[in-house]
Amino acid sequence: MYSVSQRAKTYKQPRGGFVNPKSFEEFEIFKFEELYEEENISPSIVGTVVDYMTRFLLFNDKNEAFKISLMGAERINEKELKKAKDLLNSIKGIDDESIINACKLVGYDTVLRGGLMTYKPIEEINPDKKTIFNILIMIKRSEEFFKEYGPVVLDGFGFLGGYTKTVITGDADFLTDDTIWDFKVSKNGLKSAQTLQLYMYYLMGCRTIQLNAEYDFKNKITKIGFFNPRLSKVYIKSVSSIDDETKLEVEKEVIGYNEKEIDPHLATLLKKIKEKNNS
Repeated sequence: MYSVSQRAKTYKQPRGGFVNPKSFEEFEIFKFEELYEEENISPSIVGTVVDYMTRFLLFNDKNEAFKISLMGAERINEKELKKAKDLLNSIKGIDDESIINACKLVGYDTVLRGGLMTYKPIEEINPDKKTIFNILIMIKRSEEFFKEYGPVVLDGFGFLGGYTKTVITGDADFLTDDTIWDFKVSKNGLKSAQTLQLYMYYLMGCRTIQLNAEYDFKNKITKIGFFNPRLSKVYIKSVSSIDDETKLEVEKEVIGYNEKEIDPHLATLLKKIKEKNNS
């Protein structure tokens, strides 16, 4: 049993990946101040802070934006939950103190995602001035991104009805009118594990009860996209450009849908593959 990200990272893909990163249209946007090269806290914490703070500024709901952090703290004990709530209350905007407290608060995320053994005391998370500056600029870039590509219709959503016995959990970042988005803050370009992960989200979204009841996901979402606020780059790909053979293999072998659950229009292709294998 895997999360979406775990499955995407561990499944052996063909050369170039199921969804080749080079096949995405790439746009460089929003030239702000240059970022510092070095940061003194982990990239995962930096990325999570940019993500959660962007959600907070978009929707003005701190409890929802940092819900994973609060759940992680609660899983440790009541003392840590109180500490987490105090940190949450101290986050007011994008001032230095708020960013520092957000960095500490997301230190609890690992408990929910990786278990208690992965937790390290949040008191050890102390971003320096360069790191705070980088986070601030990336949050501003994210705000500008959504002014151009938004509005956001849904954020931090799961896929009830789309999970399988193989892939049992996973949450996507953002949904706009016609695109499902993932945020990445790495210094490098896209990786095939990342593009597979987002494509899996799309395929699972097509089967998700709430997404189709409220947003008509299957018919309205036509693109998958990434935004990297560190590089200030947008990557977009139309899902219709992904061939049926790839779609079938990802649905059946990667996600784990059985033959009755795969997209009906792929049934003929599956039949041909079976006949070829039996000949």
